[in-house]
Amino acid sequence: MDVDLPFYKSSLSEEIRDGRDQERAEARIQAAAENILIVLDARGFVGPGEIRERVTACDDPELMRHWLARAATVSSADEIFSEADA
Repeated sequence: MDVDLPFYKSSLSEEIRDGRDQERAEARIQAAAENILIVLDARGFVGPGEIRERVTACDDPELMRHWLARAATVSSADEIFSEADA
């Protein structure tokens, strides 16, 4: 079977890969936001408003991981942000 290697090295192929990588990254960030909100909702901490908007607006995966870990232990929803912003 002959494979058209020039295509796989072409700029079009790179654009396709970059687009898929970007889509995957966005999906991971969206999932992280959903996970944080699920934990906060389960703990009775979040409804519509500023906390939900702040979580869904974030695009930093490391920060989201930090918030998710904190969401499990804080005594109020606002506390998930306190150490991250200090």
